[in-house]
Amino acid sequence: MSFFCFSMMPKLNLKGLDRDELTSFMIGLGEQPFRARQLFRRIYGKAAASFGEMTDFAKSLRQRLQEAAHLDELALATRQISQRRDAEKFLFRLSDGLHIESVLMHDGAPDRPRRHTLCISSQVGCPVDCKFCATGLMGLLRNLNVGEIVDQVLMVRRLSGSPITNVVVMGMGEPLLNYDALIKACYLLCDDEGPNLAQRRIVISTSGLVPKIERFTKEGHKFRLAISLNATTDEVRNQIMPINRKYPIAALLQAAREYTRAAKQRMTFEYILLDGVNDSLADAGRLKNLTRHIPCKINLIPYNPIVEPHEVAPSPQPPQLDSPLVFRRPSFERIEAFLARMREGPNTVTLRWSKGDDIDAACGQLWTKVEKRASNRN
Repeated sequence: MSFFCFSMMPKLNLKGLDRDELTSFMIGLGEQPFRARQLFRRIYGKAAASFGEMTDFAKSLRQRLQEAAHLDELALATRQISQRRDAEKFLFRLSDGLHIESVLMHDGAPDRPRRHTLCISSQVGCPVDCKFCATGLMGLLRNLNVGEIVDQVLMVRRLSGSPITNVVVMGMGEPLLNYDALIKACYLLCDDEGPNLAQRRIVISTSGLVPKIERFTKEGHKFRLAISLNATTDEVRNQIMPINRKYPIAALLQAAREYTRAAKQRMTFEYILLDGVNDSLADAGRLKNLTRHIPCKINLIPYNPIVEPHEVAPSPQPPQLDSPLVFRRPSFERIEAFLARMREGPNTVTLRWSKGDDIDAACGQLWTKVEKRASNRN
């Protein structure tokens, strides 16, 4: 394809293109294929914000790139840093004016290397409607494209000055509902001339889309899977996670077993502790038994409230469908009792306190606050 043809077409967004696609683009510009490799390194390895930064390219090539293509980039809307400096929250504005969130969490101890884990979004909003999640209040606005998923890592790395050692796709959205774009983005993040993350350092979290888990297993990707379980009976999970009505716990656990068998690696189960809903010792016993024969790690996460709850006594029974759901963090004593019961089982159990309580770091909280301010102004 001639340069003239390129000049008559809308500019192509190069962020999100893989090596083969960049090669076709550069050949179309009349360049040698090796230029595509150089361009790939500038976009994903060096996180260049513009073609003007690619000073190792001849000025004439930079000019042709500028005329034929662009590098769509997230715009920083808000950045918050927790008082403990163990979490940073980023609200990014997309090219169409919508917003997404990313959270950078810093962990470390004197006897081990420091970890910088970035939680990224896969959709603007979410259609799954988990009742305890702020993102569920938004509904689904749209899927993110490949470049928007990857750019969260590139932008946070640049803005924070921290290396990104781990990525968890646990932000806004249900990742497996944006499957193709997500998988392509993850492979770009793992490229050794890009961010160069090991596949095992990328965790994809799902609310439980069984057919997508089965597809992921069949395709043999080495990224790690996590399931947001959050209940031990279908009665409760149906109420707090409506996706369970379509893919109940038994089917979900069978898909998890098949994944661990085929992938030869552990599954992670996330379990958000909700006061009076799923945090009883009976729940702990059921969770221990449900996961006993699945090689897994279980992360217990005390609930991070969306807003300050009004005073309602904890319910001794699972909430009824005709009653409003009120979610609160359990007392420290209930959390400790649940943890102790779980540690009687065979699998690794970790208590994970949410980082960034003071910066709206739970998924969707900052978006909700910003959107409310915008609505009030209007």
